[in-house]
Amino acid sequence: MTDDEFDGPGEGVGRVLGTADATPLTFWTAVAPGSYLQLDDVVVTRRELPDREPVTIAGVVTQVRARHEGAQFDSDVFAIADGTLPAMVQEAAEITTTRVDPELYVPPTPGAVVHRAEGAARDRALHFDRMERRIPMGMGRDGVPVYLNADFLDGSRGAHVSISGISGVATKTSFATFLLYSVFRSGVLGGDAVNAKALIFNVKGEDLLFLDHPNTRLDDATRAGYAKLGLDAGAFPDVRVYAPPRTGDSSGTPDVSSRLTGVDSFYWTLSEFCADRLLPYVFADADDERQQYTMVVHSVAAHLARYAQPADGGVSVDGVRLGSYTDLVDHIVEQLNDDETRGDWAGSAVGLGTVNAFARRLIGSKKDLGRLIRGDLATRRPHSINTTESAQVTVVDLHNLPDRAQRFVVGVTLKSEFERKEKAGTAKPLLFVVLDELNKYAPREGSSPIKEVLLDIAERGRSLGVILIGAQQTASEVERRIVTNSAIRVVGRLDPAEASRPEYGFLPPAQRQRALLAKPGTMFVNQPDIPVPLCLEFPFPAWATRVSEAGRAPSETLRSITGTVDPFAVVGSGGGADDDIPF
Repeated sequence: MTDDEFDGPGEGVGRVLGTADATPLTFWTAVAPGSYLQLDDVVVTRRELPDREPVTIAGVVTQVRARHEGAQFDSDVFAIADGTLPAMVQEAAEITTTRVDPELYVPPTPGAVVHRAEGAARDRALHFDRMERRIPMGMGRDGVPVYLNADFLDGSRGAHVSISGISGVATKTSFATFLLYSVFRSGVLGGDAVNAKALIFNVKGEDLLFLDHPNTRLDDATRAGYAKLGLDAGAFPDVRVYAPPRTGDSSGTPDVSSRLTGVDSFYWTLSEFCADRLLPYVFADADDERQQYTMVVHSVAAHLARYAQPADGGVSVDGVRLGSYTDLVDHIVEQLNDDETRGDWAGSAVGLGTVNAFARRLIGSKKDLGRLIRGDLATRRPHSINTTESAQVTVVDLHNLPDRAQRFVVGVTLKSEFERKEKAGTAKPLLFVVLDELNKYAPREGSSPIKEVLLDIAERGRSLGVILIGAQQTASEVERRIVTNSAIRVVGRLDPAEASRPEYGFLPPAQRQRALLAKPGTMFVNQPDIPVPLCLEFPFPAWATRVSEAGRAPSETLRSITGTVDPFAVVGSGGGADDDIPF
């Protein structure tokens, strides 16, 4: 059978170029008159062999060029345009091979017909036919769905997602939430989807507090786009929102302004702070680990865990009743300043200068952490962030907290969730953790308690069913082991200096350049199954991304857990005596 008789999977758009080298991995095709090829188009051609079955070579267009054939000088373009110099315009496209079937790596023959891949041929070219469980991620440039192999997301063969791009333009968080929506609603998890959980840290505004509200801007075209992806357009059905208590509010009212229902406060009691050894997370900046006073941090934490006893909502240390974080800090500093007790708290081998450096940092934390570590709120009142007892999607709002407090919440929450999964000892149900500004919590240089937890998740989370979806402006500033352990890498709009970094070496040159121009909603996704990153556009969120877009939430999402709390839970109530004072 000749090339002209080859019944291709789509329209013939050109022939393999004979004036440029064709290799098994890259080749050029001349575009036929009246046809066109754009970046990201999928094509297929066939190489006939004399002694065995033909080889089908499929690939993705990674560069396109056009030139005048017959012109010698730059100025010839004007004569050609006037019709006084004969020449013709010829377009050519570079093809990067994505699949060879059967796997006999021979170059395509110059002159072989190149077809646009459609239907089953497109699925084979992009390895979608080999994906037993496919997660829709968005639409390709050809308007056809693009899929992610679930095996490389849920830990079966790989895990974790790294999303990079400029803040406010790359829509990193929007893509992360759409990916979660697709995972939960596409049916790819089967019966496990009901129990799968997501933990999202909200660090910018209150945009993520309305995931359970339908988007009033949703139109028929967007609904049709979701339908093409096999998804129903709607809000997340099961969401619980946590926010820190307001500063100076003794009742523990959540510090949010736009959402007034379905929000619960989170905090830690002084007893929990001491017993669980949470003091190191107060010093969670990477700069702290480069200082000698970290020895004092761990020594003081051990002392508190050993000697602090619960006492009427607060703690008792050395016979002294402490009712607030400020009281605790002042007591620790006082003991460290006392020559007789300093050795018991900080150790005998620590110098006075190191102790003073620790004390200065600890005193500086009083303003930032005072509203999070409490001795004046009900101990029986639900206040812990626990995804196993929460909704399918748990949103932890951090945007009103200063940097030190944000680090504390992220570090302690991830520590407790990871330890909970370790104790369970099973990968299911899955827990997806969405964390923006990953370069702040796991920087390339230095060490910190948060970074150690994130490294643990990146390296062991797959076996425990903890999947990290990390977003950052600059992947070059994130700990290498976290990036390299991410099976899925996603890039939105990039800064020019960042795009030149080796961390983006998986992007072909043309895609690196395009990443500088990418509009919001356009992402380049690299996954192990496919040798070329795929360009896609994901649909407009079907859930509200701000209060102005929020429709009416389902009635079951409007109640918070505090609505089911025992109203007679009081400060310091341990056993719930009958004569407790109503809270």
